[in-house]
Amino acid sequence: MAEATTILYKRILLVYIFLGLTVLSESAPESALITQLPGFNGSFPSKHYSGYVTVDPSNGRNLFYYFVESEGNPSQDPVVLWLNGGPGCSSFDGFVYEHGPFNFEAAEISEGLPQLHLNPYSWSKVSNILYLDSPAGVGLSYSKNKSDYTTGDLKTASDSHTFLLKWFELYPEFLANPFFITGESYAGVYVPTLAYEVAKGIDAGTKPILNFKGYMVGNGVTDEVFDGNALVPFVHGMGLISDDLFEEVTNECKGNYYNPLSETCESQLAKVDMAVEGLNIYNILEPCYHSSPTKEPKYDKIKLPSSFWQLGETDRPLAVRKRMFGRAWPLRAPVRDGIVPTWPQLLSSQVVPCTDDEVATIWLNNQAVRKAIHAEEESLAGAWELCTGRIRFSHDAGSMIKYHKNLTSRGFRALIFSGDHDMCVPFTGSEAWTRSVGYKIVDEWRPWTYNGQVSGYTQGYENNLTFLTVKGSGHTVPEYKPKEALYMYTRFLAGKPI
Repeated sequence: MAEATTILYKRILLVYIFLGLTVLSESAPESALITQLPGFNGSFPSKHYSGYVTVDPSNGRNLFYYFVESEGNPSQDPVVLWLNGGPGCSSFDGFVYEHGPFNFEAAEISEGLPQLHLNPYSWSKVSNILYLDSPAGVGLSYSKNKSDYTTGDLKTASDSHTFLLKWFELYPEFLANPFFITGESYAGVYVPTLAYEVAKGIDAGTKPILNFKGYMVGNGVTDEVFDGNALVPFVHGMGLISDDLFEEVTNECKGNYYNPLSETCESQLAKVDMAVEGLNIYNILEPCYHSSPTKEPKYDKIKLPSSFWQLGETDRPLAVRKRMFGRAWPLRAPVRDGIVPTWPQLLSSQVVPCTDDEVATIWLNNQAVRKAIHAEEESLAGAWELCTGRIRFSHDAGSMIKYHKNLTSRGFRALIFSGDHDMCVPFTGSEAWTRSVGYKIVDEWRPWTYNGQVSGYTQGYENNLTFLTVKGSGHTVPEYKPKEALYMYTRFLAGKPI
């Protein structure tokens, strides 16, 4: 009798397991499943989904996402939201150029479709990853009410939180998974402001309740004073300006490089700008497309998107439409009074555009690609640009330091990492503001290694706040150092020391 009862119990258990697996496999909306991608031949190593979530039905405000299930154990692995910056840059930047499931190879013929190959260092190796175009007007996200394209930090965070709540309702099987928010550059604002909204929602019992664990920010915009004062110490430490010039600018500006209070300070800062004007500000080791330092910069139109050449046609505030341009404010031209720098202001900062977005632009504006990923046609969502000029954006959240203090003091893990050769948002600023929080150091400055080699340096603080540099990397760490980035990412998600 006991044996028969045991057998019956096992059969019932198997039925429940089968039903649970069936529900799990059918929970995600089948209409969002991606079955093939133009330019890729082969099978996906995991399931891909994409589509729109309406965050404001009355205005028709729709945010686009691309979701890649983990190649490991999707039912257990973390769900990670990725955000690129700008403001105005699409998170397909991360998907195409950084840590997405594919490496994109440019076509051999002009305007041909890029070829996709599996990326061995994709972050989907260890996590489910959700790429979001935010706010509306960026990437493939759009609104039927164009007034929505005037926005700012706080509205963006609110919309992204609404998106998350609705997305998890569509994919309820992932609600129990650990959830993290990550991003880079101006996402140094997007990430903590959104994390704060998520934390408030959890406290208020807003359903569904997200299993939020922490966040990561790479080369992130944080605080105007710390970021604005970071350049001069960085360029001196990198040997880009002389000791004499460094002493002169330090004496004249008294450490206040962000907001010079005298003409002599301004003149010394102009010398600093001149010394570095020919460099790629997003990676000082990388070349730029210009003729020579002694001649007028001569930009290569083959290497630059056509939208770049239209930038001078307007003096309204804009999020610059260059792939590398606009990820964050350059050098000493930060957002002031809530206004993104205009193109003339950016030119005055002597920034040289150094990279292109040709591959992503061709692929994401291909009609077959848009159909495959369930994106609206250009007539509704507009032409895809990596960094768009169609939004008017206000930096209305202020310094991010108060957000970081709030989140880390409540137990959420935070990793602040910096490519140490980025001159756009230098590591010197991130190192300084993390130290300024005032937390006790629990892991003194030390090297961290990958594959037996020193890959950067890290310092750990109480309340699970960690600062880390990635040796030899520029502004977009997963692009320049994909192996090290995947290792760092994997360790952080697992709660292990790096």
